[in-house]
Amino acid sequence: MFYEQMWRFYWISFFLAFSSSLGVLHASIGDADPSYRSCLTDCETTGCVGSLCFPHCNFSSNGASVDGPWYMQEPLYIKGKQLYCQSDCRYHCMLSRENDRAASGHGPVKYHGKWPFKRVFGVQEPASVAFSVLNLVMHFHGWLSFFILLHYKLPMKSDKKPHYDYAGLWYLYGLLALNSWFWSAVFHSW
Repeated sequence: MFYEQMWRFYWISFFLAFSSSLGVLHASIGDADPSYRSCLTDCETTGCVGSLCFPHCNFSSNGASVDGPWYMQEPLYIKGKQLYCQSDCRYHCMLSRENDRAASGHGPVKYHGKWPFKRVFGVQEPASVAFSVLNLVMHFHGWLSFFILLHYKLPMKSDKKPHYDYAGLWYLYGLLALNSWFWSAVFHSW
């Protein structure tokens, strides 16, 4: 009884210590860089990174469109424009900061969990997207092959169920794998 309470106390203490440090953690080294953070703040308020300005970043500090008419200030439209603005600001601030780092002799660092690659047709990591899509296709092929094998090639039990008892578990695993590879392709494309 005493040891059970001690272990519970240790787990609660560990959880509290870990959760209190979450506010201090950053996803990548580049995210914590003060120059990168100030570039992001400036870009999201002015819509410009250096001399490069984005026309879809015309927002005031409260998120309303600066020069748009009332019908352009609907929440979904503004949120969509802010996502494009945020993505462009992150990308161009990252490139600007990496150019500064290269000029001072430092190597590249990750930003938002990704290495600083140049975009190709709007996709930041085209090789990763291609490999994620290939993994998605191969997992779908395996999932479909298992379904065909189980329902059309193997004999059924007398109650019209397949002989393999854990088929549902493998279906679920296949769907989870398909979901993860789909979202991996989405993540690497932005």
